[in-house]
Amino acid sequence: MHKPYQMLLPVFIITLLLLSCSNEQTKNDKESNGKSETNNADVKKASPYKEGTDYLVYDRVRILDKIGFTEPAEAYSLLLPKGWQNQSDIIWNQPGSSCAGTFKWLKANSADNKYSLEMYPDILYQWNTNQEVMQFNQDNNSSSNCKNRQPVDAENYLRNIFVNEELGNPEIIKVEPNQEVVRQMQQMNAASMRELQQYGAGQMQFDQTAVNAVVRWPDGTEGLVVLGVTVIETAVPNVYNGTYDKIYTTQVAKRTLFKYPVKESEQAKHQFSVIMSSFRSNPAWNDAVNNFWKAVRQQSNTDHIGRIQIMDEQTRRMGEEVIRKGNERLKSMDNDMRSWEANQSSQDRIHTNFIKTIREVENYKDETGKYEISSSYTNAWSRGDGTSFIMSNNPNFNPSFVFQDQAWKEMKKADD
Repeated sequence: MHKPYQMLLPVFIITLLLLSCSNEQTKNDKESNGKSETNNADVKKASPYKEGTDYLVYDRVRILDKIGFTEPAEAYSLLLPKGWQNQSDIIWNQPGSSCAGTFKWLKANSADNKYSLEMYPDILYQWNTNQEVMQFNQDNNSSSNCKNRQPVDAENYLRNIFVNEELGNPEIIKVEPNQEVVRQMQQMNAASMRELQQYGAGQMQFDQTAVNAVVRWPDGTEGLVVLGVTVIETAVPNVYNGTYDKIYTTQVAKRTLFKYPVKESEQAKHQFSVIMSSFRSNPAWNDAVNNFWKAVRQQSNTDHIGRIQIMDEQTRRMGEEVIRKGNERLKSMDNDMRSWEANQSSQDRIHTNFIKTIREVENYKDETGKYEISSSYTNAWSRGDGTSFIMSNNPNFNPSFVFQDQAWKEMKKADD
């Protein structure tokens, strides 16, 4: 009668032993996992590297033109520190309007709003020595991008117009001319002069100026300002009195403001130089836009007072054809082949030239190509996708170790 119990007892004992072993193993596993988690947390907590101090992650942001094409098209891109928010717009003032042209606007800021960047649209000022023409222009010019004003150079525009009308009247701490930008503007304007002369423009003179400036607000915020100004003086025969009238066109371009806490000015210069040197225009978009406006100019006639007539139907069809071809080129672009982002075009180089007085640039390369990057940092890493970069001045920092992410590879300096 006791045999069944005798048989159950060993089984019961074995079960207890197994449960005991299992519980002990679970306890050991939990302790082991707890130690592991604690150790990992300790490693992260004990990491001597702080984002924003020892390193900064930059992500490439791509700005779309949602107006000029049948589908949104990428217009340009630039690097912004990770976590920044941005707003942007591509503004099209149609042919025949009082201020025809394509204008860009961008505003971005850090999550804590301590840093901000704003790239203002270009602005055009018109002035004419013929008072009748001036009166006509005043009655028909109401665009925010085009106004009537006497010609002005870059420093006077900054001191007398920009700080008051756009920046809230901060104190101007320093203003320096930027000859690198002036030289770049001269090259671009030489091509514009050749084109305008093909349309029968009279005697023309170009004057270019550019400045870098530091401004400061009462709340302890400081700002880096850059801008360039081109003044075109055109002599036009006055058939009524046998003399010449002069038309002045002032273009204020690349108006950029970077705001930051005054106590963090050195860090701000690092960030601003990276952002400015990273600006890249999409050549497909750029060509389509330039070809469209060139077609408009070619089909327009300039009369004795230099006023461009409203675009006719033939010009409109030609413009639409240029946009269509540009759109097809945009569609055919391979999004994985962005070699244009690794190289500075002549149009983009003006952004880099603005910060050369602050920081130089260096050529770095990875498996995707060669990049021109601000030398404000001594070390650079990329993920090999042309989108994500890390900059650091700490020679011991290694993102592969800190983030346990082997995709980060150090970029090597390359010869020009």
